[in-house]
Amino acid sequence: MEDGKQVQEEAKAPEPSAPAPQAAAAPPVQPEVAPAAPPEPPKEPELESPIAGTILMFGRFDVTGVAVRDVGMARYMDISPVAVPHTGGRHTNKPFAKAKMSIVERLINGMMRTEDFTGKKLKAYRAVENAFGLIQKKSGKNPLQAFVDALQNVAPREEVTRLQYGGISVPKAVDVAPARRVDLALRYICTGALEQSHKSKKPIEECLADEIIAASNNDMNSFSVSKKEEIERVAASAR
Repeated sequence: MEDGKQVQEEAKAPEPSAPAPQAAAAPPVQPEVAPAAPPEPPKEPELESPIAGTILMFGRFDVTGVAVRDVGMARYMDISPVAVPHTGGRHTNKPFAKAKMSIVERLINGMMRTEDFTGKKLKAYRAVENAFGLIQKKSGKNPLQAFVDALQNVAPREEVTRLQYGGISVPKAVDVAPARRVDLALRYICTGALEQSHKSKKPIEECLADEIIAASNNDMNSFSVSKKEEIERVAASAR
């Protein structure tokens, strides 16, 4: 009987389970390569933001850091910050009153020279404002500082006058007064911009911006710089 029980218990005992088949090893995962980013376009030069509360020329340009190197011309170049450079003839018929007028307003008045701008102050005003915006975009400098540098570069220091000796007229080289230097520099820049606009299809504001940038860099291709060099060369021969 005992042998029969052992045989039954052995039959009831669970058989050892077969080992589970091992899964096949997964292939190594390669890291994904991110696509190369496109090159960034060159950034435009950033100008310092104006301080809150400062008066901006044309409501756009900060003029607090503008400096005049020429001591003589500094007395006759008013670079004080003015939002709207327009005095309405307040200084008319007053001696040396144009020294108290903003130098930007004198440029606007100087642009009213041809039949396209004579008496059209608003048209000249907008042309100068747009020209200052182009100067800031092209050169990355303060447009008023570029304009002041251009005036200093194209103002002649010597010119020729004529002296009468009996019935003979003799040319003589003389020094130019600082007030006249500013007047001549404004005249040459405005004349150069207007002549360039007649020879090309570019708008007047672009011609004025190119003339000021070239004059500020003392470029001989500028009309105003070449005019100044011609006057000083003739004066040197008449000393």
